[in-house]
Amino acid sequence: MQVKSKPDVTGLFDRVVANELPGHRGLEAWRSLLRAHATLMRQLDTDLEKKTGLALADFDVLAQLALAGGELRMTDLAARALISRSGMTRRVARLVDEGLVRRVDTDADGRGVVVVLTEAGVTRLAEAAPIHLRGVSDFFVARLNQRELGILKSAMDKVTVDCTFG
Repeated sequence: MQVKSKPDVTGLFDRVVANELPGHRGLEAWRSLLRAHATLMRQLDTDLEKKTGLALADFDVLAQLALAGGELRMTDLAARALISRSGMTRRVARLVDEGLVRRVDTDADGRGVVVVLTEAGVTRLAEAAPIHLRGVSDFFVARLNQRELGILKSAMDKVTVDCTFG
């Protein structure tokens, strides 16, 4: 019986990378961005949930509503929170169950839905915001100087893609 040799997947991947990113240009920056985003989001979510019982994604929905004056159409809310409409529908349903938001049909046919922040939602947001912002400060802002923050903002603005999350 002949033993089948394993394919050289490392070599294959290295060739693809070399072809698509000559000199590996930007690959380490890309990996750092992914690592930083994943670890920061995980830390901020864990910290907020442990201290308030509120998930970071739920906090974001409440914050987006507050920034918009307390209410948004479901589609606009999904776009601002960078989540699919179906994902937002499920998240909003949970927040409605918790009494933090309410849904209001706006069109005669019931297809237009506005999500409205409730008094309980405002209270929960006011309790969670200082904890979240302290985390953003401790885990992100405090580790960079003003020049680095400016460069990072400028660089991220250049690569931000305009898209919707259907």
